Amino acid sequence: MRVRIEDVADAAGVSMKTVSRVLNQEPNVSDETRKRVEAAARKLQYRPNPSARSLAGQRSFLVALLYDNPSSNYLMEVQAGMLDACIAQHYNLMLAPVTYGERKLVAHVDEIVQRSRADGLVLTPPLTDHPGLMKRLGQLGIPYANISPKLRSGRIGVILDEERAVREMMAHLISLGHRRIAHIKGHPEHGASQWRLNGYRDGLAAAGIAYDPALVAEGDFHYDTGAICAQRLLLMPDPPTAIFAANDDMAAGTIRTASEMGLSIPGDVSVCGFDDTPIARQIYPPLTTVRQPTREMGRLATNELFKRIKSPQDGQMIVAAYELQLRQSTGPAAKARTRRR
Repeated sequence: MRVRIEDVADAAGVSMKTVSRVLNQEPNVSDETRKRVEAAARKLQYRPNPSARSLAGQRSFLVALLYDNPSSNYLMEVQAGMLDACIAQHYNLMLAPVTYGERKLVAHVDEIVQRSRADGLVLTPPLTDHPGLMKRLGQLGIPYANISPKLRSGRIGVILDEERAVREMMAHLISLGHRRIAHIKGHPEHGASQWRLNGYRDGLAAAGIAYDPALVAEGDFHYDTGAICAQRLLLMPDPPTAIFAANDDMAAGTIRTASEMGLSIPGDVSVCGFDDTPIARQIYPPLTTVRQPTREMGRLATNELFKRIKSPQDGQMIVAAYELQLRQSTGPAAKARTRRR
C-alpha cells in the first residue's frame, strides 16, 4: 500500500500540517520536530505525490529549464544539476526549449508559463539577458533564476568569474612559450563570449603581447564552427601555435581540423577550451580546459529559485568556483613553421 502523509504524521506524533511544512522546507518548525518527521518519512519510505501537493496548495511543484544553447554537453550538465536539486525538494522538472531569435519568443514563453503553471524558471544564456523576456517575466510575477547572466543587479542565480579563469588559461599557454595565440569566440548574444574574449585580451596584455584581431575568429559554440574557424586560423601564413576556443565543443572541432591537416597536438599546435564538459575527456588528446562546475551551477541556481519561490525577498547571486584542468592538448610552443596545405 502507498504510504500516506497521515502515516508519517502518526509515526512522528505530529499533525499532517506539520509534516507538510517539513516536506516543503517551510519555516516555523523546530529542529527537533523537523528531524523526527524526516526520520519517520525515511523509515516509511514516504514519497510525496506531486499532484496531491499541487491540489492542496497554490504551487504546482514544477520548475522549468528555459534554454536555447547549441552545446548539448553543457545543457545535459545543467539539467543534471537541476534534477539533483528538484529531487531533494520533491519537485518535478520540465524542459522548455525556445529559440532566442524567434519573433514570438516572449509569447512562446508566456504560453509555456500559463500552460505548465510552473512555480518558477531557470534561464540559461542567452535568454538570461533578453530584454523583452525579462520585462514579461516581471509582469507575470513568476520567480526565475539565472545562469551566467550579463546583468546581475537585483537578480538571483549563479555566475563564474570567467574573465579571471581565461586570464589564468592564457598565463598557462604563455608559460609554455606561446606568443601567437588565437581565439575562437562564442555566440555573440552570450555574456560568456564577451567575458572570455576580455580574459583573452587581458592575458595577452599582461604578458606584453599585442592583440591581433586577425587571430580572433567568430564562432558560436557549435562543434562545426570550431572546425571551420580552426581551418582559417591554421592556414594563415604565420599560423598560431595555440588556439583557445570559448567552449569545449569548438575546441573539439579545432582538434579534428588540426588532425585532418596532418598537424600534431600539442606538438604543432596547442588547443584548449572552456567548461570541462564530458567531451573534454572523451576526445584525444584529452583537452586542457577551464572546469566550469556546470552541474553544480544548475543545482545552485535551482536552489536559489526555491528560496525565491518561498519568499520574494530570498535568493541571491552565487559565485561558483572554477579550476584549470591541464591535460595533454597543450604543450611547449613549436618553432615557427609553414603549415601543410
